[in-house]
Amino acid sequence: MKSNKDVTIYDVANALKISPSTVSRGLKDHPHIRKETIKKIKATAHEMGYQRNKFASNLRQKHTNTIGVVVPKLNSYFMATVIAGMEKVTNQHGYGLIISQSQESGKQEISCVTTLFNSRVDGLLVSLAFDTKNIDHFNVLLNKNIPVVFFDRVSECSGCMSVVIDNYKAGYEATYHLIDQGCKRIVHLTGNLLRNVYADRFRGYKQALADNGILFDQKMVIISDLNEQAGIDTAKKILNMKSRPDGIFTANDTSAVATIVELGKAGIKIPDEIAVVGFNNEPISKVVQPNLTTVDYPAREIGEIAATSLINKLTSSRSDNLSIIVLKHSLIVRESSLKNKKS
Repeated sequence: MKSNKDVTIYDVANALKISPSTVSRGLKDHPHIRKETIKKIKATAHEMGYQRNKFASNLRQKHTNTIGVVVPKLNSYFMATVIAGMEKVTNQHGYGLIISQSQESGKQEISCVTTLFNSRVDGLLVSLAFDTKNIDHFNVLLNKNIPVVFFDRVSECSGCMSVVIDNYKAGYEATYHLIDQGCKRIVHLTGNLLRNVYADRFRGYKQALADNGILFDQKMVIISDLNEQAGIDTAKKILNMKSRPDGIFTANDTSAVATIVELGKAGIKIPDEIAVVGFNNEPISKVVQPNLTTVDYPAREIGEIAATSLINKLTSSRSDNLSIIVLKHSLIVRESSLKNKKS
């Protein structure tokens, strides 16, 4: 008859007629236990279905060897690549990841953080949701000296670390490139400006316009969820404009590609009539026709460095004074923006 009762070291000890302490040491390959006995203990434990309660063991040592990750959404190539970078590092150091998604909701983000705190994670890696207005919900971890590292979408936080790129510079370069191709009316499709990534890219966009004597027009800025539908809606909005733009800078590749496809259906020639630049350098940027000019955002490297920084905080007695790490980005020029074919 099957039983749902967990098998303990006491059950193994009774089966072998030895002490529980001998079983415990044997399962840990203690040098004072004979190899033959260790082999017999492990074989019996396996046969009986014994499972080591690693969680309880770690709690006794005041750590769980788990790291929490909170991301806005998982159905994103960029975020999946970031997590792959994190897993590479955490696996090498013997840590597991518990991943949760806020679904772009600040309220859900609070719930995720609470759940991970109650799961006793050793540290937290976080990219903020669209509408998170403050970061007070992280205080419960910080007050317990549980380190928090923000990446991509970050916020000012005393005692926290952030891993980002220079989004202001990237936004400036993307917009300047369009201007250099002869564009004078440039639409900027962006996300919620509460978030640093979109606010900084927007600032770069505005500064590039100003430096080239182009007046900023708020009507040329479209704030959206930056998904496929946002790209379709943007294209439709552009088609209805009396004076159409000659350039588009979108804050991610997903919306850029959707915009290109929708404009193409309406007979708009890209880049001859409207040049387009995206952001993130996702695989889809090399599939769409014409191939999409975009900003290369080193997602895997961000994941690796964020995870490494957190583990260093957990394992090093020396405090890391760095508050922000800025990684290099690059503008990758492809056909979607080349009005000037000689560029």
